[in-house]
Amino acid sequence: MKTSPKKHQLVDKTITIKTNEQNPEPLELIAESIIKIAEGFDKIKNSRLSDRAVLLLLSDTANVPMSTIKKVLIAGENLRRFIKK
Repeated sequence: MKTSPKKHQLVDKTITIKTNEQNPEPLELIAESIIKIAEGFDKIKNSRLSDRAVLLLLSDTANVPMSTIKKVLIAGENLRRFIKK
């Protein structure tokens, strides 16, 4: 009897940041950039547009499924958790 693989398996991922060795960016600059991106996601979330309108607009503009846009928006809202001051 065959067993099917599980759809969701936990994977240990190591995140590395590759920078230009000749012109390295300080981690503080990278952190500031991530915070600015998170602030941009906050502005989208707090706009007068409904969540559905934002999803439809971005999905149509980028020609990407709404489910993918929704995942990106959720990830954007969670960016601040990864930056410690």
